[in-house]
Amino acid sequence: MNHRLDQMKPSASLVFMTRAKEMQKTDPSVISLAGGEPDFATPDRISMAAIRSLSEGYTHYVVGPGIPELRAGIAKKLREENGIICDEDRIMVTPGGKNAIYLVIHAILNDGDEAIILNPAWVSYEPIILAAGGVPVHAKLDYKTDYRITEEVLEKAVSDKTRLLIINYPNNPTGRILHEDEADILEKFLLRHPQVYLLSDEVYERIIYDGNRNVSMGARASVAERVITVNGFSKSVAMTGWRMGYLAANKEVFQGAYKLYQHSLSCMSGFMQKGAVEAFNCQREIEDMRSIYEMRRNMFTGILNSIPGVRCTLPEGAFYAWVYYDIKGMSSAEICEYLLENAGVVGMPGTAYGEESVACMRFSFANATEELEDAANRIKKAILALDK
Repeated sequence: MNHRLDQMKPSASLVFMTRAKEMQKTDPSVISLAGGEPDFATPDRISMAAIRSLSEGYTHYVVGPGIPELRAGIAKKLREENGIICDEDRIMVTPGGKNAIYLVIHAILNDGDEAIILNPAWVSYEPIILAAGGVPVHAKLDYKTDYRITEEVLEKAVSDKTRLLIINYPNNPTGRILHEDEADILEKFLLRHPQVYLLSDEVYERIIYDGNRNVSMGARASVAERVITVNGFSKSVAMTGWRMGYLAANKEVFQGAYKLYQHSLSCMSGFMQKGAVEAFNCQREIEDMRSIYEMRRNMFTGILNSIPGVRCTLPEGAFYAWVYYDIKGMSSAEICEYLLENAGVVGMPGTAYGEESVACMRFSFANATEELEDAANRIKKAILALDK
């Protein structure tokens, strides 16, 4: 067996999602808020475009990094919505944003190269770095300052072996967006360390609340050539099962990633790409989903914040509630198990995302509104019962 696999932990998200599904077989009342799965259906115009393409016989190999019309649509979206100027020939369509991240990390890192991860962080960054022979370096952001990026944290983590910094905004799990002052810090950091690339995972960037705006680092002209932007259609257009992601990179990184793509994937499904083209015509559906997420956020966090010993900062983006607990000295893992056994609600412990300094959990509020309200009330009842 490949010895690198021994270093990799299973995906915590998939472990808890699988556990929830197993429990639901014997107890359908169990509510899983562990995954990042929108409960909305893919917009009809996207599905119908794929069906038309199927019926027209578009079922053969599609040579290249993506069909021209889809890559053109992505380039236009990046330019108009994110301020990122990227030619179509540097955009690659991938089976989900996760695969785009995998390709980029393998294209950049050599054995022993270091990659900085800002904690709390999505569970798959570290295993992918390890699979590439890289060394993950965890830069721990402080919950006391709402996980703001600081120059001190970055400089403490960097070394002459650093080749990559990974950021994820809107953030999974905390729901924070990237603000202009933090983008300034990142830009100055990259200018001080010209050997470092920045991978910006922006898969939630269309799910933002309260009129806020997330900064795309690829729009910063001084460092744009060293920023790789990863995004996709899974979260914003409820296309998780379609596995449609993409990356935009400079020529060197693109060519390296494309070599690996050619020898592992060959190509993406053509008829699904035809469907994804229609996603750029779904602004109304995207906004409808976003506004419902915002309503669910307000309701869910409102109930949780009414519980003594529980605090949930209002997330600025994505569809996750990052919930802090100060309850009888219980750890996040213990609280997770307690809520599973006593409330029938499945969440993710903060330790899965590298948060060891405080007891916290991540809950998705992408479930149906009624189910989400039920889950919040169950959590409240179970926590209140601890004081009796």
